[in-house]
Amino acid sequence: MSLDVASVRAQFPILSRQVNGQPLVYLDNAATTQKPQAVIDALVDYYTQCNSNVHRGAHFLSDEATKRYENARATVAHYINASRNEEVIWTSGTTEGINLVANGVAQRLKPGDEVMVTEMEHHADLVTWQQACKRSGATLKIVPIHDSGELNVDAFHELLSDNTAFVAMPHVSNALGTINPIKQLTAAAKAKGALVLIDGAQGVAHGAIDVQDIGCDFYAFSGHKLFGPTGIGVLWGRYEVLNDWPVWLVGGEMIATVTYQNSTWGELPNRLEAGTPNIAGVIGLAAAIEWLSQFNAADIWAHEQALLTRATELAEQTEGLKIIGTAPNKIGVLSFVIDGSHPADIGFILDKQGVAIRTGDHCAQPLMKRLNVPGTARASFTLYNTLDEVETLFKAINKARMMLA
Repeated sequence: MSLDVASVRAQFPILSRQVNGQPLVYLDNAATTQKPQAVIDALVDYYTQCNSNVHRGAHFLSDEATKRYENARATVAHYINASRNEEVIWTSGTTEGINLVANGVAQRLKPGDEVMVTEMEHHADLVTWQQACKRSGATLKIVPIHDSGELNVDAFHELLSDNTAFVAMPHVSNALGTINPIKQLTAAAKAKGALVLIDGAQGVAHGAIDVQDIGCDFYAFSGHKLFGPTGIGVLWGRYEVLNDWPVWLVGGEMIATVTYQNSTWGELPNRLEAGTPNIAGVIGLAAAIEWLSQFNAADIWAHEQALLTRATELAEQTEGLKIIGTAPNKIGVLSFVIDGSHPADIGFILDKQGVAIRTGDHCAQPLMKRLNVPGTARASFTLYNTLDEVETLFKAINKARMMLA
């Protein structure tokens, strides 16, 4: 079966908008995806039918909200093939999930320990581990990339040592679209006794995720890149690792006992989820996963690759345009620069034609420096984009080239 893109698009109200008098062509999906009506309905239904705090209330609405909330945890656990629901920890997004892990790791690191990250990290991963190493006295090691934007796997293996305590890497580069061989790299790191975290923000929406098959210890992602609401994310961790992980926040919900002198912590997942959670966001994320699960993952992948292939063909035919990130294994991300033009100017002119892309350093300043560019213009595709929109993108790019010449 192939993807019925027209039917998919009809489920996204925002895609019928006009921007600057032009039909919206939304190609900023690596930043955030649009939301289908099913997700919007789930949010409205929660607030209109069972708005209440979870776990604590001795009344009908609280009981119903709690059931939806915990059913959502089960939905996520099934989607990523967690071994148990308690391994799913709600966060505000990938950034908080990484910080939760780094807070615990920093308490265990010591001088002489090594933490490995890659040259393609988002700031949320790079800066978090940079600061954890500064606090603990551990050494931060950077795995280089090739000029194509592909990770230097040989260098990764060379940098691994008996001192490697932790490895953090992106499933997919947000700036380049490069897909990393995370299963292979995780196995190598685990053989050295290191813990492994995968930044799954860009990977989770582009194919089936099986955390048990990957073999990592932590996998973090955000709901808003998965057709869900903003402000909700997931940290998955192996139960045997999470079960004694240092608490991240303290307060309500995560407590077992409290006296004026001391406190003890509850069981997973509560011990890592202090305070009133984003209940509506959790329910909305589950609705997004249920909505996405109706489609065949292979069909989505084939469609996105067809969009990338056509965009790459047109890019290679465009005078003065250079693709940044040409790794052979990529998601639907096309980052580029145009001779003599600043990416911000390109984005401004495209926006006037109704085409939404992202410009700048994509929260990856060291990567941009490594690639010797000030930033890029980035078009990113998902299942509701069309080949006609790719054509419109390049018509807009060619107009921008003429205006900026």
